[in-house]
Amino acid sequence: MPHATLPSPGFQALILCGPGASLTTFTSSPKDIPKALLPVANRPMVWYPLEWCYRMGVTDITIVTPPESLDAIEAALSRDPHLTSLPAPKPDIIAPKDLTHETGTGHLFRLPEVQDAIKNDFIVLPCDIVCELDGTALADAWMVEEAGLGAAAGRSTATGSLPIGIGGEKLGRRGGLGVWYQTKGEGSKKGEETDFIATTPLSTPVVPPPADSLRRNVSNLVYTAPTDTLNDITEENKTFPVRHSLIRKHGRIKMLTTHRDAHIYFLPYWVIEMIKKNEKFESVAEDVLGWWAKAGWQNGLADKLGLRSILQPEDEPGSDHGSQVIEEEIDVSKFSSTYIGSSRSDDSAPSLASRVRNSNIPEAVQSLSKPKLVVPPFLSYVQPATTDAPLIRRVDTAHLLLTISLRLAKLPSLEETNGVPASPFSHACKVAHKNLIPRKCRVEAENSLLAENVMVAEKTNIKESCIGANCKIGEGARLLRCLLMEGAEVGENVQLTDCILGRRCKIEGGEAKSEDKTVLKDCEVQDGQVIEWGTESKGEKFMRFELPEADEGGFGDFGDEADEEDGIALG
Repeated sequence: MPHATLPSPGFQALILCGPGASLTTFTSSPKDIPKALLPVANRPMVWYPLEWCYRMGVTDITIVTPPESLDAIEAALSRDPHLTSLPAPKPDIIAPKDLTHETGTGHLFRLPEVQDAIKNDFIVLPCDIVCELDGTALADAWMVEEAGLGAAAGRSTATGSLPIGIGGEKLGRRGGLGVWYQTKGEGSKKGEETDFIATTPLSTPVVPPPADSLRRNVSNLVYTAPTDTLNDITEENKTFPVRHSLIRKHGRIKMLTTHRDAHIYFLPYWVIEMIKKNEKFESVAEDVLGWWAKAGWQNGLADKLGLRSILQPEDEPGSDHGSQVIEEEIDVSKFSSTYIGSSRSDDSAPSLASRVRNSNIPEAVQSLSKPKLVVPPFLSYVQPATTDAPLIRRVDTAHLLLTISLRLAKLPSLEETNGVPASPFSHACKVAHKNLIPRKCRVEAENSLLAENVMVAEKTNIKESCIGANCKIGEGARLLRCLLMEGAEVGENVQLTDCILGRRCKIEGGEAKSEDKTVLKDCEVQDGQVIEWGTESKGEKFMRFELPEADEGGFGDFGDEADEEDGIALG
């Protein structure tokens, strides 16, 4: 598994371990097995974002988890062979005392423990992301487009810590970058969650980026919302929720409905201040990105979000104006002895007297005396729809847990490619212990994974499946497109298709000539459950109990009064 050998690019990464609201069959007890430790192709889910960070050279990594899952994740980082094989140093783990599995990501970044952990520009990742795309290329695209070639912005200096905006931010506030991937294609399912995004092209650079550069697929994000939310708003208001000011600001707009937010964000440090100022922000994906994107074109919204005091502070303690690069247009004619200057240029904004500025007049009138506020853009990398595109997926449903595991199981192993990985997710070998596989059985190793200590009896048939460590497969059993977690047991003559079995569950077997049969299709079996011989079922979840789904972060009420224009009606 290759990893970056260059010095650290200066970022820090935060991996957020969520509740697994759509995986309740296996995450109903987050104290024992949190979502971050569910196996994806026989590796813990959190291994994938960790590997992605190390691969791009980021070693300052912090895992954020609710306290109830802390012990399980700490134990896995110390014992799981996949996690212990990752490069040093180990990631830090914080478990804020007020963080629960129902906490929105907006509130999460307002927790003091999280704010103390963030020291400079940072990358946010979900624990369920599987991303083959090279993170270094994304970081390069962000730093080039946002003038961050001097590495990431930080607060630390030789004289100690400086307030926000000092250090790397001294030459101006930079924007952010997010990743959206195409949901259509291999493994897609009707009704899969998508996001609506609207983008506009960036200015044409003087020197075009190379043909293989990700910058060719980077654009400016101007609107984003989950597709379901957008549909609800459109149906309720009978209008498409886009303002006329967006059309006036941008002549070319591309609207996409089949992509999904990967929740991979490169964020400048000042974003923390924006989240602190806006306590109604519940979700980074919906609220922070949504309002940030609209603030670039919706009249008055940036001031309503408090961005002026962040992006154009009147006084920054410790700033050294002499060290800044000042770029302004100089009128050489002013140096002439015959120059006659005007008292005010035609295009200058009117200046109000101090007594007027300080009086209780409407903010709209006072804003006439303020300089124009330029909101740094939030850039979007939208993955192109090509057959050879790197795999990018969030594994947050049972369907994706199964399909992504089976897709990774098809990758050639290092054993097959003489040590040259076909993917950063290639396994060392497909079958850990080939000597434990009897001759009188069929195991399709080219599209399956069998972990350590898997016991397979004779006359079994295993095709397109991922079998976890210490599993037992009885004689005559047939497995097609299945995922078995650690310690699962499948009895004699059981037939499973498109099933996911939890840890240490048992599917009882029986006689081949028996009138009863155990045939399960598209089923989920909870950890420790026992399924009796003779059970025939399709699309069922075998559980003792089920927890309610976590609440989603909602929208705030910003922007309704910032621009008095009506939405554009459909049709």
